[in-house]
Amino acid sequence: MTVDPSALSLVDLVTELAERGECRHDPDLHMGPDAFESEPIAERLARQDVARQVCEDCPVWDLCLDYALRIRPTWGVWAGYLPRELAALRREARSLPAAALGEVA
Repeated sequence: MTVDPSALSLVDLVTELAERGECRHDPDLHMGPDAFESEPIAERLARQDVARQVCEDCPVWDLCLDYALRIRPTWGVWAGYLPRELAALRREARSLPAAALGEVA
């Protein structure tokens, strides 16, 4: 049975991501070093590329994308997207008619 991610609460989404997300094996890969560590640009880009590859095979990719679109993260790789890419997806979704988003009037 498939569950519509938008029907889940944020708590339920976080639980699913923590239990089944591929990123749970190496969260630093997706989030990067903490604020007190420097990360050279080339290393950051390489890390983000690997994180995106991990996201491609994730069994909860759709849940992660829904979660990220809701919480609007400011850092990290979420469902293979960077925060600026997620913002662009949100803007694009707002410009689509409701029928294109699968909503029934």
